[in-house]
Amino acid sequence: MRLAYATFHPFEPAAGAAERPLPALIALHGFGSHALDLLTLAPELAGGRLLVICPQAPYHLPDFYGFSWSRDPTAPADPAEPDAAADALRTLLDDAIPRLGIDPTRLALLGFSQGGMMAAPLALGEPQRFAGLALLSTSVVGARSAVLTAAPDAARLPVLVQHGTQDPAIPVAQAQASVERLRELGLAPEYEEYAMAHEVSRESTTALTRWLERVLRLDAR
Repeated sequence: MRLAYATFHPFEPAAGAAERPLPALIALHGFGSHALDLLTLAPELAGGRLLVICPQAPYHLPDFYGFSWSRDPTAPADPAEPDAAADALRTLLDDAIPRLGIDPTRLALLGFSQGGMMAAPLALGEPQRFAGLALLSTSVVGARSAVLTAAPDAARLPVLVQHGTQDPAIPVAQAQASVERLRELGLAPEYEEYAMAHEVSRESTTALTRWLERVLRLDAR
């Protein structure tokens, strides 16, 4: 399985930076969406200084143009089922880092909604791959989420959790429970609530930018 993806290349690099590896963000869309959805955020994040890669989930929904990260998103997560989508994401990362000139020490992973349910186990299981994990309008607890575990060195991974207090798809209580689960695993997530629904707002995007600038050390080079 190979994943299609869309890419946003940074605006004009700083003087003398053309040959340097690029800071990057992998952004996983939610259920029913597609690769171009989160790409619209790219120019707004860190002033367009990031290479943003938006993979498209592999499972096409039959009734409209949308995609899912699982074959049956309505079924409870089965920890015994091999996760072909996660393996495809690993393959994409292994290919994209050298081919697109990504700095492997400045790579963050973001997941929105169902994309966050994919992003969390990948980042916590292999924290050495990422400089940070952002979980937006998602949950890592409940029947549709796999039982979350973490590698021994995951505690060092910066994690940002953002959620809307008016989210009708994933209640804010699930985000709060997710934060508690992350703390149980030894992480120290930053948690932010916004007066919004199941979405990304201008205010949350501004805060996300500040977090990305910090964890990707954008002012250090």
